[in-house]
Amino acid sequence: MQTIEDRSNRLSVTRAGGQLITNYWDDLFTAREQGKQIVWYNGGALNPIFQAAGLAWCHGEAFAARLAAQQLEGPAQLAGAEYGYNAELCSYSRTHLGCSVLTLQGTDGSQNGVVGLNDQKELAARLPAPDFFVNNYAGCSTGQQWDGISYRVFGKQLPIFNISHPFLWGNKPDSGYLTGAEWEDASRFVAEQLRELISFIEAQTGRPFDYDALSESMTYIKRAAELRREGLDLCKAKPAPATFWDWIACVAPINFLPGDQALVDYFGSVRDEIKGRLDAGISGVKDEKYRLYFDGIMNWNKLGFLSRKFAEHGAAVLCGRYIHNAFWQEPHLIDTEDPLLGMAQHYLLCPTNHGTKTLDYLTLRDCEEYDVDGIVFHSTRTCRAFTGPQRLLARSAQQKLGIPSIFFEGDVADASFYKDEILESRLVAMLETIDVQRERGGRLAGART
Repeated sequence: MQTIEDRSNRLSVTRAGGQLITNYWDDLFTAREQGKQIVWYNGGALNPIFQAAGLAWCHGEAFAARLAAQQLEGPAQLAGAEYGYNAELCSYSRTHLGCSVLTLQGTDGSQNGVVGLNDQKELAARLPAPDFFVNNYAGCSTGQQWDGISYRVFGKQLPIFNISHPFLWGNKPDSGYLTGAEWEDASRFVAEQLRELISFIEAQTGRPFDYDALSESMTYIKRAAELRREGLDLCKAKPAPATFWDWIACVAPINFLPGDQALVDYFGSVRDEIKGRLDAGISGVKDEKYRLYFDGIMNWNKLGFLSRKFAEHGAAVLCGRYIHNAFWQEPHLIDTEDPLLGMAQHYLLCPTNHGTKTLDYLTLRDCEEYDVDGIVFHSTRTCRAFTGPQRLLARSAQQKLGIPSIFFEGDVADASFYKDEILESRLVAMLETIDVQRERGGRLAGART
């Protein structure tokens, strides 16, 4: 069998991030023994509030992604299927709800059904049961019901708090990205709910909330986010010193790890390694030939595989909606002395919570700034909230910038939906189209000059 050269050159510092993530989960698994109360939550990064309240927290999507990245999602998905969850349900929620079933089986002593005693020892069964739920999902109907479903799995016995997020349609005369009455009104509306959440947490913990601790946590997070943006901007260079896949590996730290000096040090190291590569002329893909945009939530089962696949063709995937327009992406909004409004605004900026006008603006902006040649749309099979506007974005990029695109179907946490031959054939065809454009002296007719 012919061995294919791995032309990807991933950042080495992300291994340190992996250790931070492992330490976080190991700490969560023993939180009950440490005497901590535990909250399960989904959606935007509420962890600074939980950290300030002295809670342990489990982010549902994060744990499902971790299982999928380690290819250990099977026991949870089997448990979810046995419980009755449809295979077309968001695989993040289906995986995490399967974990709920496993956790409940572990607490009540039952070992019935497809997932038995041996599977109880798997990572999927290690989550400690929650003391209460909080939902902070924007722009996704499944996400907004996720904790309500978990609440029912646990017999409707645990308290639950839901935060409501207005969808940012962006269709009023004064509407724009981070501007207009719609934006201002929605920001205040969510910020007020965060204050109500804090009152709810005070009732659950029986102690006053520590606002100074929240400011301290958000000070660290703001600095980490600034360093992350600096690193992302450095990747506009040609050839790019790091790629989309490196930034995917950095999602977990910025999304749910504690706000502390270790987080700042990590993103400082990421920025510094990228800068060092720039100075030394080291690229993220050997012999970079194409620069691509990736739209879609990560196919976590295939992270390393996809990194190698694109690099094999000399394609540097540089940016995408999932990493550039999420995860504390606008740190200037955060006032560390009074952070609730800036936090609320970031929750509203979820990539699934914008109308097409704003998504079009963000996509074209990033395509131009990173000088991309084509767009790869990951049509996530069980995440229609992310997939819905993709055809419109593809048409706009073609008409306004002359950028071609392809679509391939996969999923965030269910490998069965991915078909390698489809991505391979479509990727090769798009790269050939880019070659033809170059031979003709530029992009296709309709591109802006």
